[in-house]
Amino acid sequence: MSRTLTAASLANAALIVNECQLAMTEPGAGHNEGLAGEAAARGIIERLAALAKGFRAAGRPVIYTTIVPRADYAGFTANCVILGLLKKQGVVVAGSPGVALHPGLQAEDSDLVSQRIHGLTPFHATELEQTLRSLGVDTVVVTGVSTNLGIPGACLEAINRGFQVVVAEDCTAGAWPEAHEFQVTHTLPLLATMASSEELRALL
Repeated sequence: MSRTLTAASLANAALIVNECQLAMTEPGAGHNEGLAGEAAARGIIERLAALAKGFRAAGRPVIYTTIVPRADYAGFTANCVILGLLKKQGVVVAGSPGVALHPGLQAEDSDLVSQRIHGLTPFHATELEQTLRSLGVDTVVVTGVSTNLGIPGACLEAINRGFQVVVAEDCTAGAWPEAHEFQVTHTLPLLATMASSEELRALL
């Protein structure tokens, strides 16, 4: 249920930065040029870096959730179109430049990384939930890519685990503008409280 955000409602919040890896967010880096182009056009990396800085300054966790299939794809199953394309293109795989975090995020040593080798959503087959529990987190601020699949998937998984969910809309992007607009207008408000990064930084 959407709620009015206050400083108190973010007191135990963590920032989740989903799949902001080079291949997904940097045009020319290889995997999904539509998504990367939208991420660049919307300027999400710059806003994310500022939001992450605000979370760190407030003593709240910043967690990068990534997909990094093994080079031999052991444990990875191409059981849907998007995972099939990921394997066929071979750009997002361990040891390749495409799996690295976007350098514009300016990740700090205090930040955490939750990495999976298969699946479409960040809680799948990872220790993300336990990490959040151990840090006393009750609210996740979801950012990154993509609003087509990864962001709503992350929201659903967080809700199923009892977390409150906020989406920083101006820190997200979809594979094309119309898909992003549909999701942030019709789908994500049913799952999360929608906010801007500026609003969130002011409350931290």
